[in-house]
Amino acid sequence: MSAREEILARVRAGVGKPDAAGRRALAETWMRARSPGPQPVLAGDLLARFCEKAVSLASSVERLADYEQVPAHVAAWLAAQELPLSAVTTLDVAGLDWAAAGLACRSGPAVDADATGISGCFCAVAETGTLMLLSGTATPASVSLLPETHIALVPASRIVGTMEEAFALLRSERGQLPRAVNFISGPSRTGDIEQTIVLGAHGPCRVHLIVIGETA
Repeated sequence: MSAREEILARVRAGVGKPDAAGRRALAETWMRARSPGPQPVLAGDLLARFCEKAVSLASSVERLADYEQVPAHVAAWLAAQELPLSAVTTLDVAGLDWAAAGLACRSGPAVDADATGISGCFCAVAETGTLMLLSGTATPASVSLLPETHIALVPASRIVGTMEEAFALLRSERGQLPRAVNFISGPSRTGDIEQTIVLGAHGPCRVHLIVIGETA
């Protein structure tokens, strides 16, 4: 038994709850037995609604036919914003031909010097214009949270209606939660000072979404 396991075992024994696995199984059984509450009826095209909601949250949105068009678009967009033609990417999008578009990209966790982070996303929620990102070895959360500019690649086929549908998709495809699930609804903002909205207070001040393809 490792020191960590020994300490946790003593804590469980001290609070009278040593059967962590049993309690987890009971909780999961209870959750599976629960029926969902009332759900909104989303009329119309989920892709169009997602784009509309994202724009209303101060994200910019571009639609492309396929992933091959992404590097050239990113290079042109960064140049139009007068931003450096360099970025840090998550591993799931590192295979795109960034160099051919004149971009200097590396993959891995972001550092303070990174001005732009480029990531994929697990799925997106049409109801609120929100991205759902999962942390992991190939998808470090710092790429979408640390740089001032976040560019996210959103497959149109991964746009779901509601937050409940997003969690259902996560359970069906992954089986369990990752270390962190991050929901991103536009740039970071705060109104703490004189109720004046300031973007980028606790994260990126720009969020650019590239929606790729069509819905299934």
